[in-house]
Amino acid sequence: MARGAKYRSGAATWQDTVMRAASAEWLVLLPAATLIAFWLGGEGWLMGVAIGAPVVMALLFLVKRAWQDPRAIVQTRGLATEQQLLAMFDDILSNRTVTGRTTACFVVMFDDLETIVERHGRLAQEAVIAKTAERLSLVLREGDIVARLAEGGFAIGLSPVRRFDLETAVQLAVRVQKAAVAAMAVDEMTIYPSVSVGFCVLERAPGPKATALLGAARIAADDALRNGPGAIRAFSPDMSRRRSDRAELREGLEQALDEGQIRPWFQPQLCTDTGAISGFEALARWHHPQRGVIPPAEFLPLVEDVGLSERLCEVMLYGALSALNRWDKAGYAVPRVAVNFSAPELRNPRLVEKLKWEMDRFNLLPARLTIEVLETVAGQSEEDVIVTNLAALSKLGCGIDLDDFGTGMASIANIRRFAVSRIKIDRSFVTKADTEPGQKKMVAAIVSLAEQLGLSTVAEGVETPGEHAAVAQLGCAHVQGFGIARPMAMEESFGWIERHQKGLSKTLRLGRSRG
Repeated sequence: MARGAKYRSGAATWQDTVMRAASAEWLVLLPAATLIAFWLGGEGWLMGVAIGAPVVMALLFLVKRAWQDPRAIVQTRGLATEQQLLAMFDDILSNRTVTGRTTACFVVMFDDLETIVERHGRLAQEAVIAKTAERLSLVLREGDIVARLAEGGFAIGLSPVRRFDLETAVQLAVRVQKAAVAAMAVDEMTIYPSVSVGFCVLERAPGPKATALLGAARIAADDALRNGPGAIRAFSPDMSRRRSDRAELREGLEQALDEGQIRPWFQPQLCTDTGAISGFEALARWHHPQRGVIPPAEFLPLVEDVGLSERLCEVMLYGALSALNRWDKAGYAVPRVAVNFSAPELRNPRLVEKLKWEMDRFNLLPARLTIEVLETVAGQSEEDVIVTNLAALSKLGCGIDLDDFGTGMASIANIRRFAVSRIKIDRSFVTKADTEPGQKKMVAAIVSLAEQLGLSTVAEGVETPGEHAAVAQLGCAHVQGFGIARPMAMEESFGWIERHQKGLSKTLRLGRSRG
């Protein structure tokens, strides 16, 4: 009884009260029913009604209880369905004025189901889902319901309670999450699931219907997933507006790619030894006709959701190679341009052939193109297609940059397997590297590792002259960040290159005169 006591208001449920009252009414009518039976059919009918009626009422009571008590469904048939969950909410809402009780809906979504499939297989994924469902049921009260959702997660409905505030909801969400993410043994493997939780209490639901309550919890769970892994979010009206905005953006993505609204901006990288431009990174920006420039964080997740990752890569690659041609014609020495490739793009079995054709089309050497791979991809993927593609591109002459190093748990073995030529040190280590000894030690350790592996380094997120000087002194070969320049449109890059080269020439002349 102690478990969940803070949000329980009593052992009996409203269904029990209603059914007991209904049973009492039928018992009052039983004598009258037997007299009518005797009058119509004599003693035989009287005995039949007297014996049969209680049996029939008992069976109807059990059937009604099984239908009205979702916990019975969970115990006898496994997980409830979404329709059964909504039926429970409808009952609570219709009786709320009588009972004065409330409820809440929680949606639990896995952060990493696809990762589990990649690492352990589909059967392990199903085992994780089944074990998680069992764990969720164990941390809930009798009368609460757990339903499986079509999108792969679970919805939890609370049986009626007298009071359920936001603080109590957060506490329950934390307990649900802790139960779901504990290590579990599956076929002699230890798997550590990760879940995000969204919830909505009835008083904050956007409408007085069961579907509105469940929909609000789903919206909160989506927001938690975008801010995860392991996030917890309570529904707020702002979430609905943001979701509507995202839906509108999703509809316009394909058109935006076709019409050139999405195109690369370029952020320079400098050599720390000479100060010369060592390359540019191509970063996607959406020039929306009504909303202006939309940040990548708002639309890049939608690109992957709707399956347009490869189309975006084509756009970015074309823009990057075109930029190299334009810089060459203008007489600017830009050695290379880097383009980000996601896992879906790297899985393309014809990727090498495609890139080779593009380089020939623009009359550029493969060494002018650098392919950036997130460390999360290198750390999680065991796919031979990705490994084979990157090895072949490296052999062709393309550079391979491992992006966000230090955040994705890529092993040294995977760095070797992915034919990485350069490590990009994540900005979380670069920030305050000039003032905090711990940051300095981390950068020094990564640079030392890279040197031992024969790899070059780029310090990302350099924002101050002090950080620039610190990472250069620690041995980083290249720097990139707002302290150098913010990402810029292609047309703006010409003026920036011109100013940088003039400033560099002036610095060199001053250096020689002082010598």
